[in-house]
Amino acid sequence: MTDADKNLQTTHKKFIDYLKKQGKASATIVAYGKDIDQFIEYLSKKQITQVTSVLPEHIESFKQYLGENKYTLKSISRKLNSIKTFFRFLKSTDLIKEDPAASVSHPRYEITPPRILSKIEYRALRDSVRDDPRTAVIVELLLQTGMRIGELARLELKDITDKEIKIRPYESQPARTVPLNSAAKKAIDRWLNFRPKTKSNALLVTKTGKPLLVRNIRSTLIRFFRQAGIENATINSLRHTFIAHQLMAGASVVLIQQIVGHKRLSTTEKYLELVKENVSPTPKLEEL
Repeated sequence: MTDADKNLQTTHKKFIDYLKKQGKASATIVAYGKDIDQFIEYLSKKQITQVTSVLPEHIESFKQYLGENKYTLKSISRKLNSIKTFFRFLKSTDLIKEDPAASVSHPRYEITPPRILSKIEYRALRDSVRDDPRTAVIVELLLQTGMRIGELARLELKDITDKEIKIRPYESQPARTVPLNSAAKKAIDRWLNFRPKTKSNALLVTKTGKPLLVRNIRSTLIRFFRQAGIENATINSLRHTFIAHQLMAGASVVLIQQIVGHKRLSTTEKYLELVKENVSPTPKLEEL
């Protein structure tokens, strides 16, 4: 094996190709790619260009560098996870004999529980978007179904019936069916009366008829969070709110796992710790 094969940039490309072959989500591949790019750039300033030259102390100093540049402990831990995955791949393919990242520990930080909106908060959000049919349907669909923002952006008219929404498979996420309650259906019907005529099949479109992008959905909701006086909330807060409130309404963990598309039941079960004292004895799916 030549030195060129062990060049950091070359092995980085091999790593990305490996992730793609493994069927990893595009967002995961992009995140890993950026983290490794940043690490390689840091190493280049120290004249380190070969994977065999990387030592544990180089990774430790990179951690320190991130901290000095105001990265949160959570961000540092995520970047370290990317680096560890990268070097495990290199060792598994015999590009290195020793894994320099194996002995490097993750920084300890407190995991913040999911942000769950109260009834007062999500009603205030609903009031703030009342005069905007497109944003109103965005809020209702996220709040009443718990779907991901990317799934919402990819929804097409054909995916929606009177009683359910079909979430099509995407990358590592399999297809699933989500119940459609009356509040969400009413918001959809209202939006369709305002939706511009367009050749696009996307449910959500711009004024010019082009599909609405994830970044547009995110920026719009952040603006309305501020208008509604809701602090420390993100788009995922609506998904968290759906899960928590349905579990409080007594819906089974397995049912909610299926609706929101969690791969592991344990992911859904974590929410029980947040709501266990308020769980209704009468199981049901509740309209928020």
